[in-house]
Amino acid sequence: MNQKELKELIEFLIEKDVTEFELERGDVKVRIKRGGQQAAATAALAPVFAVHPAAAPTPDISFSPVVPAPASPARETKATEEGLHTVRSPIVGTYYESPSPGSPPFVKAGDVVEVGQVLCIVEAMKLMNEIEADAAGEIVKKLINNGQPVEYGQELFVIRPRT
Repeated sequence: MNQKELKELIEFLIEKDVTEFELERGDVKVRIKRGGQQAAATAALAPVFAVHPAAAPTPDISFSPVVPAPASPARETKATEEGLHTVRSPIVGTYYESPSPGSPPFVKAGDVVEVGQVLCIVEAMKLMNEIEADAAGEIVKKLINNGQPVEYGQELFVIRPRT
């Protein structure tokens, strides 16, 4: 893989907002990993991209920093002001509201949930990850539709906590 192909791959992954990627071609292994959300909140990070030939030392190739798009501060501020709790996706994947097609959704607006209750499933790499409520209260709003792709940290539900 030459430097031009590597640069095109990196630009594509940045455009699609992919945070981690690995490719192995013959004796060349490419692993690309960009900074996490917590670090991005404090400062813009420069992603480090490395190409690992099988029997050679690891060369590091750095590119210009990627500034993450700001999280919707208006919605977050509004939810915080009203005393509401937002449940966010802990992983990237595909959102499913029910355990199987044709089944009723785990929860809907107006339902009362307990801490640890399953709210939805996010499928990532053929694994079905149950997303649980991290606050007890009433589901005020579902912020995503069934079958949609989900990003890390994306808001999924708004809960009015019990007082």
